[in-house]
Amino acid sequence: MRVLFVTIPEKSHLFCMTPIAWAMRAAGHEVRVASCEELVDVIARTGMTAVATGRNDGISAAMTSNRQSQEEWESASWNELDPAKLTYENELERAQLAAYGSAMYNEPMIDEMVEFARSWRPDLVVWDPLTYAGPLVAGVVGAAHVRSLCFADVWVMKRRLFQGLAADVPADRRKDPLAEWLGGRAAEFGGTFTEEFATGQLTLDPLPESLGLDTGALRTPVRFVPYNGPAVVPDWLRTPPERVRICMSLGASNTERYGGDYVSKGKILDMLAELDAEVVAALLPAQVKELGPLPGNVRVVESVPLHALLPSCSLLIHHGGFGSYANALVHGVPQLTVTTPVADQLYRGAGLEQQGAGLLLPHDQAAPDAVQDRVARILADPDFLDNAARLRDEALSLPAPSEVVPVLEQLAEERRTAPWRA
Repeated sequence: MRVLFVTIPEKSHLFCMTPIAWAMRAAGHEVRVASCEELVDVIARTGMTAVATGRNDGISAAMTSNRQSQEEWESASWNELDPAKLTYENELERAQLAAYGSAMYNEPMIDEMVEFARSWRPDLVVWDPLTYAGPLVAGVVGAAHVRSLCFADVWVMKRRLFQGLAADVPADRRKDPLAEWLGGRAAEFGGTFTEEFATGQLTLDPLPESLGLDTGALRTPVRFVPYNGPAVVPDWLRTPPERVRICMSLGASNTERYGGDYVSKGKILDMLAELDAEVVAALLPAQVKELGPLPGNVRVVESVPLHALLPSCSLLIHHGGFGSYANALVHGVPQLTVTTPVADQLYRGAGLEQQGAGLLLPHDQAAPDAVQDRVARILADPDFLDNAARLRDEALSLPAPSEVVPVLEQLAEERRTAPWRA
């Protein structure tokens, strides 16, 4: 069959989907991966066939000009899931911001993606959880569609909670920004909004039960398989470390999209010099340029694959991104999450802390001495390593992408429908 993977133009989202695309291709299916033009070279380097669908020149500028959104906009945080702490008005504001941001990401792709799908006729569409072009495209051609998570599923859980709050609001005051936007777009192609636009007909969930979030949506677990882009194992990694090794990785999105990291890299590395440990700072070239002279126990590296580095590490310090988090999870490495409250990053960091496999430090509390204190606590307490190993075993027990292929084949056969008619 023909399988179309679609994603917003974010490398981290693409990388989470890539092993599933490989599995579908290895099973003999035709695979295409569609996104904005600026991501097609990255897609091609995964070994998949890329399809350019529109350009999105404005998204980086918009995010950089709203750098404070990660720190100051409560509506950009999706971490609070206690119904007693939520109000309809606040959740409506969050839903409005999410619909606006999702439209910024998706609108440049939709028309060209629909045009391609009409010509190629996929049987199955696999979409990133923020790529709402996916269910639109699937409806246009009558394909089945699957949502592939690269977060804890706070997006659907928040929607469920919002709908519960809305039930107590007079009908003339109720709004549903996601349904209004996607319903309008679907109508242009002859379709109608349903809840499957938010949940998919099936959700692929890479988080083990101890860390995941049950929203009630139909889901199937899938093992997270690390993919960090084209990579070469450096010579120095072939020798076991002589001391405890700590990795610090702050990801790419804050630098590339928001204009910089939200913590002081240099000051943290200076403070870590006081520990009897080797510190590997896996950073982008732009991040490295911001550093001054470094302590002797710090090795700064660029383009080192985390899946090759982390097995030699006793701790990962990271910014909360799903790729870093999940790489450490499947390698049994304790984590110190130093993050802004954006998206689900506090939720996942708190989950690791509750499971005894790491600590959470909000970025506005991440003074260098606070980071050093928590690093020392994790390294001194073997329970952190034991609990990280327990979560690793749970994560690795999930079905591999190749084992999920038959599930997707069956869905494509059973859920195929007549194309929409405009």
